[in-house]
Amino acid sequence: MTSAYIRTAVVLGLLSAVGPFAIDMYLPVLPAIAADLDTTTAATQGSIMVFFLAVSFCQVIYGPLSDAYGRKGPLYFGMALYVIGSLGCSLAPTIGWLIFARFVQGVGACAGMTIPRAVVRDLHTGPDAARLLALIMLVFSVSPILAPLAGSLIGEFGNWRVIFVVVALIGVLGLALTASVLKETRPPEQRVPIALASVARGYLGLLADRDFLGVSFIGGFGLASFFAYLASSSFVYINHFGLTPIQFSAAFSVNAVAFIGMAQLTGRFGRRFGLGRMVMAALTFYLVATLVLLVATLAGLDNVFALIAMLFVAFGSMGLVIPSTVALALENYGPRAGSASALIGTVQLLTGAVVLGIVGRFSDGTVLPMVTAIAACAAAAFALGRLTLAGGGPVPAVAE
Repeated sequence: MTSAYIRTAVVLGLLSAVGPFAIDMYLPVLPAIAADLDTTTAATQGSIMVFFLAVSFCQVIYGPLSDAYGRKGPLYFGMALYVIGSLGCSLAPTIGWLIFARFVQGVGACAGMTIPRAVVRDLHTGPDAARLLALIMLVFSVSPILAPLAGSLIGEFGNWRVIFVVVALIGVLGLALTASVLKETRPPEQRVPIALASVARGYLGLLADRDFLGVSFIGGFGLASFFAYLASSSFVYINHFGLTPIQFSAAFSVNAVAFIGMAQLTGRFGRRFGLGRMVMAALTFYLVATLVLLVATLAGLDNVFALIAMLFVAFGSMGLVIPSTVALALENYGPRAGSASALIGTVQLLTGAVVLGIVGRFSDGTVLPMVTAIAACAAAAFALGRLTLAGGGPVPAVAE
């Protein structure tokens, strides 16, 4: 691995992490926010859902913009808007204000969560792309591992508003990295002019590609299961099981480590077995693990340590699925990697937002609604895998 390769992974990983940081860092204080703003659990969870909705819909704008004007310009705009939205969150006097500011923050974060995938496709394809995506995932793993702990500590010594000031400073760092380190990977001669008819035809062509949609939704349901965990875990661990915010952060980090650690094996397994076969095997394992967890919960299991252990096994499987499905979906769309990346993100995050909305309606602070949502997403991803990957799918030919 060259120093330039590692530097690219670090910068793209940090840019990709600004959005997750805006989520993970305030998870431990969600109950405190609900109490401080005198609102309900469902309304507080809405501040997560609206963030995902903003990221979902705005990706279809950032994608064509980055194809037409290069990767860096839209990143500048997005990071600046992210900083503004974060500061707005810190000043929120009501839950309505917070939700609106979170929407603005999500519109900005969308650039950092969309464009790095297009940069990867500018540079690599197949297992090499999956390997770089997994390395990027390793870099932004600082978010699910350290962000909840940082949020807990800030909540202990300050309050939840300070968390959003820190998040704004992370956005400033993203701006600085974009300006000083990231190289433009979309030179003028490769750019695709924006025309509404052309953009519409491009997206319609992607939507007509059964394999593209199939692998995108596989990743979408995989992410949706993790989003269900994101929205519910703080209430389950803190209110139901009685953990402190710092203990919750440690429990959350354990499951994140499983996801991120397995993701680092995608390049090796992808070359050896092919990305399609690897994803299908991981989906099978994920379905079995989540069904076992659901059955155990229905049978009366209500132990925090058992829950953490079983989710550790389950989310480890998703570490092989998420970066691989992105690489598979982008495989045949190099000239329009920005638009394709945007649609992947829209499909995946919109799926996650819908699942969050459903979970919010049934969430009661206990384990069962969360576990049921995770298992249902695993079943949907497995079924799509059988339909898409069993028939070939956009699987590149890979040499040993």
